[in-house]
Amino acid sequence: MGAIPLKETHVQRSSSKSFQWRWKHDNLRLILLSATISIAMTFMFLVLLNGTSEKNVSLVLNGQEKIVSTNHSSLEQLLDEQAIAVGPNDQLSVPLSSALQEGDRIVIEQAVPVTILADGKTKKVYTTEKTVKAAIGESNIAVREQDKVFPASNSKLKADMTIRIMRIDKHQMTTKHNIPFTIVRKQDATLEKGKLKMVKAGQDGQLVKTFEKVYQDGKLVLTTLLAKSMEKPAVDKVIAVGTKEKPKPKATTLSAGTSSPTSATTKSGMNFKAKKILTNVTLTAYTAGFASTGKSKGDAGYGITASGATVSEGRTIAVDPDVIPMGWWVYIEGIGFRRAEDTGGAINGKKIDVFYESESYVKKFGKKRGYTVYVLGPTKPKLS
Repeated sequence: MGAIPLKETHVQRSSSKSFQWRWKHDNLRLILLSATISIAMTFMFLVLLNGTSEKNVSLVLNGQEKIVSTNHSSLEQLLDEQAIAVGPNDQLSVPLSSALQEGDRIVIEQAVPVTILADGKTKKVYTTEKTVKAAIGESNIAVREQDKVFPASNSKLKADMTIRIMRIDKHQMTTKHNIPFTIVRKQDATLEKGKLKMVKAGQDGQLVKTFEKVYQDGKLVLTTLLAKSMEKPAVDKVIAVGTKEKPKPKATTLSAGTSSPTSATTKSGMNFKAKKILTNVTLTAYTAGFASTGKSKGDAGYGITASGATVSEGRTIAVDPDVIPMGWWVYIEGIGFRRAEDTGGAINGKKIDVFYESESYVKKFGKKRGYTVYVLGPTKPKLS
């Protein structure tokens, strides 16, 4: 008889497979999580292994390159290791926090301090530029074509260098200068010897000059004459000098207002004989200033009389040379001894203009009439 299989055996096999399936289904999540953790830990291990492994890195510091070996993982750690300080103005090719890889090339440019002097101000900057020109440009300081830079713009920049910018300004100006007229004396045979007569009034000329002035930082350092031109030529003053011999004296009848002395006269302690006596003479006064002569101090010919002498209070008077010869002395009642040294357009006949320094006194002097004047000659009388 053959054996008959038991039902229990069949049931047991079916139960084993079912159990395995249920176990895998219930623990699938756990299996996946374990696999993920295992992969992550493996990756971290590889990263850690790579970070702590020795690597060769190229460092370029201010143009000088060298290869360094390091176990550090970041640039900041490497720089600390190499004792390389990085300031806020320095330039790096990569951030400090960058991870290091085998064969990396890192460029570092360290800024240097530079002092710039310009426009009366001092400015200290830190720069990684290589030339003076570049450092100035980085500082936003304008440099014009005519300005000067010390040292030269193309000079290599060095730490603690002082750069000076000198401002150069050029200005043109025009000035006017009086050219004094020349006194020309011409002999005149129609005039008696000792007499002078103004033939033509002189007039100053005017010269125009153009200058260029150069300033360095506001200070004048150079003045150059660029051009000059005669805007108005000077006009010579022409004076006729008498050469005619005086006629021999003849007996004449004195006209009204003129008398001839018959005896010596004493005035101001001096004895003299007058060549002639003028009566009813009108006196005025003048100065060397603009109101009387049209000239001011500093002008050419200021204070110079028609005879060429310099005016002097207590001596100089202006006369009509036809009445009182130039260079002759006179005695004016109430005024004193004076010398005929000047002429004037309004001085005709028996009129005399007396010179004084004070303009206020001249204004008060006004016009005085009825004076007696003794015409003495070319030599002043001496004290008795």
